[in-house]
Amino acid sequence: MSMIRRVFITVKTYPTLSKKYDELVCTAGILDDGSWVRIYPLPFRKLDYENRYKKYQWMELPLAKNESDPRPESYKITDISKVKLIGEPVGTRQGWAERKQIIFGKNEIHFDLAALIAKANNNELSIAIFRPTELLEFVVEKTDREWNQESLEILKAKANQLSLFQTEDEIRKEFLIVDKLPYKFSYRFKDCTGKDSTLMIEDWEIGALYWNCLKRSKGNENEAINLVRRKYLQEFSSKEIFLFLGTTRQFHGWAKNPFVIIGVFYPPASQQNSLFYLDSYGIAFIHE
Repeated sequence: MSMIRRVFITVKTYPTLSKKYDELVCTAGILDDGSWVRIYPLPFRKLDYENRYKKYQWMELPLAKNESDPRPESYKITDISKVKLIGEPVGTRQGWAERKQIIFGKNEIHFDLAALIAKANNNELSIAIFRPTELLEFVVEKTDREWNQESLEILKAKANQLSLFQTEDEIRKEFLIVDKLPYKFSYRFKDCTGKDSTLMIEDWEIGALYWNCLKRSKGNENEAINLVRRKYLQEFSSKEIFLFLGTTRQFHGWAKNPFVIIGVFYPPASQQNSLFYLDSYGIAFIHE
């Protein structure tokens, strides 16, 4: 059953290509009752320009439980034409106070990753707020530089099917594919038990940052990576780091660790409850 719901957007992952759904952004946020919701699939570029939502913005959406996805927070949009933005994105005044109130109001902050994984494998949750005890390293790995050719061919075929109804410029805009990131970015961290883990960061923000840094460095990829690392370690040294974790559908319910980092929340640090220190990798974070 579909219902109109208000959602406070906190997560937009970097786009991926799907044979079935074209270009996708996994979106998550806080429902009007304070609980988490995942909206998937959502074809980002098919939304009207004025409805291309931003993080920390309220939206009105017609939602129904996604019965094809077993994860408890997963919903789907039943009519994309009814998606509406509500006001401007919530700002950062008073140390991100309003954002914190919305996000933390009814949601637990987790510190033990193993306990969180157990909850996911019992299908109690698939999205959570996690606070690492210590950030150890910002990991960068090379990956494929081009999208899967089969998925690209399917998109081209769909464009050709629409060519009778659209101009060439309209088709080009409709099927404009976002550039694939040539690197994977991850955080290596410790939780409250001392367990050392590495999770990939799939946030839209880090992808956009890389392309902006590459432009700033005039195409020098090493320099661009160093700029990204500087922000995610050194610049975040003065902030409190919370990770929005989400399970992937493929590994939910059974994997040793089904989570990836789908968002990084970094309000200004409170001196009463946080401390940062410099280690051999850069800036590490400790929560007292």
